Amino acid sequence: MIRIIMNGCNGKMGQVISQIVRDDGETEIVAGIDIVDCRDNGYPVFTDITKCDVEADVIIDFSSAKAVDTLLDYCEEKKIPAVVCTTGLSAEQTARIGELSGKIPVLRSANMSLGVNVLLKLLQDAAKVLAPAGFDMEIVEKHHKHKVDAPSGTALVMADSLNEALGNEYTYTYDRSQVRQERDPREIGISAVRGGNIVGEHEVIFAGVDEVIEFKHTAYSKAIFGNGAVQAAKFLAGKPAGFYNMSDVIASQC
Repeated sequence: MIRIIMNGCNGKMGQVISQIVRDDGETEIVAGIDIVDCRDNGYPVFTDITKCDVEADVIIDFSSAKAVDTLLDYCEEKKIPAVVCTTGLSAEQTARIGELSGKIPVLRSANMSLGVNVLLKLLQDAAKVLAPAGFDMEIVEKHHKHKVDAPSGTALVMADSLNEALGNEYTYTYDRSQVRQERDPREIGISAVRGGNIVGEHEVIFAGVDEVIEFKHTAYSKAIFGNGAVQAAKFLAGKPAGFYNMSDVIASQC
């Protein structure tokens, strides 16, 4: 049984993961960390991570960027592997995670969905064939009206994945309204839609002459990210120090 500490346990994703673990059979949450202790989760909850003295095999972090520094300090001190799912981290925090991976195993991904991470590999394979053949590449992402960042982190990761497959020679275009000129063949367009309660939808379009190929991922609930985080925790527990991502998790299941 893999013992998990859930950082951000009383947030939306913390509660989703708590339920997933209850039904899992291979993992258990032995403690939670959250500044708000407002629920009976069936495990002890600490409002201060430095006070947590419960033994665990891995931490899953779905908290906030301002809580990550303390989390990293705790993981370094306790030598406990960390699955860092929190987004919006600063360059300094990202660099710290890289440094910490030299001491403990750390897994970080912009999107924890197994489906999205499989799609990233498919996009690279497609780009290597289609872009040299003259296909234009566009990304359209859709999210709920409360999402404040645009484009989404996942859309940017998709663009980076395409660009990496093509030697990082492409530029990104986010807004064509002020540029009245023909599309640059070496650009990747990224468009954001915000409305309603759309959980998340990402579409990658390869547009050629007389044919269009589309790759699409649709998230219907936050559970897909929770499932990915739990799979990542299972993968990371017991691993040697190093930096890992969801592609490593997927490779381990092939």
